[in-house]
Amino acid sequence: MRKRAGQSIGEAKDAETLEKVRVKYLGRNGELTKILRSLASRPLRERREIGLAANKIKQELLQLFDQKLSQIKAVNFRPGAGLDLTLPGKKVRAGHFHPLTLVENRIREIFLGLNFSVVEGPEVETEHNNFEALNIPNDHPARDLWSTFYLKDQQPETGGRKPEAGERKLLRTHTSPMQIRYMLIHQPPFQIIVPGRVFRYEATDSSHEINFYQIEGLMVGQNISLANFKYVVSQFFNRFFGKPVPLRFRPSYFPFVEPGLEVDLRLGDQWLEIMGAGLVHPKVFEAVRYNHQQWQGFAFGLGTDRLAMLKYGIDDIRLFYSGDLRFVRQF
Repeated sequence: MRKRAGQSIGEAKDAETLEKVRVKYLGRNGELTKILRSLASRPLRERREIGLAANKIKQELLQLFDQKLSQIKAVNFRPGAGLDLTLPGKKVRAGHFHPLTLVENRIREIFLGLNFSVVEGPEVETEHNNFEALNIPNDHPARDLWSTFYLKDQQPETGGRKPEAGERKLLRTHTSPMQIRYMLIHQPPFQIIVPGRVFRYEATDSSHEINFYQIEGLMVGQNISLANFKYVVSQFFNRFFGKPVPLRFRPSYFPFVEPGLEVDLRLGDQWLEIMGAGLVHPKVFEAVRYNHQQWQGFAFGLGTDRLAMLKYGIDDIRLFYSGDLRFVRQF
């Protein structure tokens, strides 16, 4: 059988004929397969001898099949074989930046042009940096404005003891903690923006998510006033939207600024709240050991998601995090 199978393999002229030979000898009902199945009814000694010989032949035939198939493919290979040149070409689908990435890149570009530096910070923060150093102590009613994700099992980081006030770790609720981190290791004057993701434990709907993106801004120097702030933000929005955008400034309250402002912009005939801001509170400067008599500054925060929704006419923030490529491919 070994000789007959080898001869049949050698005489095969194409892949179809070769496959028929393979099925004849090694298929489910092939000659060699029948021999191997018949071993169960034979004495043990014959099973060993015939089984070893049959398996050896099987391996030899498989090797011959592979070699012959390679030869057939090499002989029959023609460049472009099977290619219909009359068919229209397939469009190559290019990748797309996510709209949030597009907006953040544009924000970075504008503020770099205004001589701001771009810095980033960790998403896991201490309670001290996220709240207390920003003039939001544990008993401050403003804590209720931030629905916070606290991290569990923090005892190993505090030597096994329960974390004290300010030591607990959390997912940052805003990008403002980076103000503290930056000012602790830098001296004024400076101006920075901090893009990043933040987290809040709240119900999701068309305008709220448990994670979203913010841009924090901070300028500190001598004789910095709200006039500087108004110039910077007006320049930013005019460049971002590509046209002069009317702005409105309203008094508001944030624990880490004094006075505090809400900034509204008008698109069409509607005023929209877009930014919280104000002059840096003296308590914040005290937390980073700055002399608030010598240095002044302003800080602001705006939502990257909200800017993207306004720029591209998106009416549901949840679309940004849906993972739906049909949405992303529109940008």
